[in-house]
Amino acid sequence: MKKSRSTAALLILLLCGVVLGGFIGSLAGRAGALSWLDYGQSFGLTNPLILDLGVLSITFGLTIRISIAGILGVVIAILIYRLL
Repeated sequence: MKKSRSTAALLILLLCGVVLGGFIGSLAGRAGALSWLDYGQSFGLTNPLILDLGVLSITFGLTIRISIAGILGVVIAILIYRLL
């Protein structure tokens, strides 16, 4: 019998991998020998887009930071998903 794999489980594991990888990368950036884990690139809206309707003001903004630790977190999450 083959185990059924759900898309929701994969998305949750990927999200956990990105968050934990980013957290570990930001902590490792302060350490001398592991600072290479925090190396990465940010992209997105650097200045938020503001929609002012008079009565209501809405601010849109999105910035994504990809680091080596985040990529490693995603790879580990995929490996865990394949093992389950």
